[in-house]
Amino acid sequence: MERRGFLKGLAGACALTAAGVPGSAFAAGGKPKGPNEMPYKKALEAITKGKGAKDSDKVKLVVPEIAENGAVVPVKVTVDAPMEEKNYVKSIHILATKNANARCADVFLTPANGRAYFATRIKLGGTQEVVAVAQLGDGSFVKAHKSVKVTIGGCG
Repeated sequence: MERRGFLKGLAGACALTAAGVPGSAFAAGGKPKGPNEMPYKKALEAITKGKGAKDSDKVKLVVPEIAENGAVVPVKVTVDAPMEEKNYVKSIHILATKNANARCADVFLTPANGRAYFATRIKLGGTQEVVAVAQLGDGSFVKAHKSVKVTIGGCG
């Protein structure tokens, strides 16, 4: 398959997916409204398989204190841990505590990544906490959280 054909197919698939999911499903506050929406506690339980995550200074979460636009909030996560073959950060998850769908991003890493770092932009439906959860090589989970004040909602 040629690159152009692949990109056209990918764009079509994305358009179909986006058309099937209402915009409010991505970051609206309040009760869940659809089968793909997961509140924060349920999302954390699903990620950690009920083990929970401990607060740790190994996880460095960088988010703005005030976000002028909740639709594009920058997030950076670094985990201070070795990235060796037998001991590495397996995944980083970014959650928003008050979005109807709390799971904003899930990133899975390998030792080949060199360091446990991830940066993206997320949607926040209002002022809330952003939580970064990392799964370590021994199967434990650590987290960090910071509050973000949103002046313009991301789902309005």
